[in-house]
Amino acid sequence: YNLSDLRVLVIEDNQPMLDIIRSILFAFGVGEVYGVRNGETGFKLYCEIDPDLVICDWMMKPGDGIYFTEQVRSSPMSPNPFVPIILITGFSVKKRVMQARDAGVTEFLVKPFTAKDLYARIVQAIERPRKYIRSQNFFGPDRRRGGARDDDYSGPKRRKNDTMDKFEKEEIELISKHINKTDFL
Repeated sequence: YNLSDLRVLVIEDNQPMLDIIRSILFAFGVGEVYGVRNGETGFKLYCEIDPDLVICDWMMKPGDGIYFTEQVRSSPMSPNPFVPIILITGFSVKKRVMQARDAGVTEFLVKPFTAKDLYARIVQAIERPRKYIRSQNFFGPDRRRGGARDDDYSGPKRRKNDTMDKFEKEEIELISKHINKTDFL
């Protein structure tokens, strides 16, 4: 990819890690790379420069990566609530991944990571931009990856745990009971 037109904001409180990420991005050929050390300062700079991509650490003070993501997605001051956000963290437990997803993070990258891992997340954000969902309780990238999308499904049920009415249950029982009988159809 030619990344020379890309403007990236990196938010990382650990200065050596910030320097490494910036060096990697410049090695990829990224045109503009900005770096700050916390989510509050990061959001202010984000509003000024309107980057094409944000790479943000989770654990920072003041203003962690979740705070930053929520500000980008919901603040009226945000110049682009659709910007891809790659959240980096040393914690990969499912609860953390779910929390990041629910905040509106686009991609998740666990430390330690390689330059190849970072490049893969950047390419993912460019090649496969996520559709955005706005509801009463959430605004951010569509949480579903691959598989069914809204336009692929026209049935009445949208969730795995949706309840079936009496007719649907009887129909499934009937089909299950006779599935191996050749004279059924």
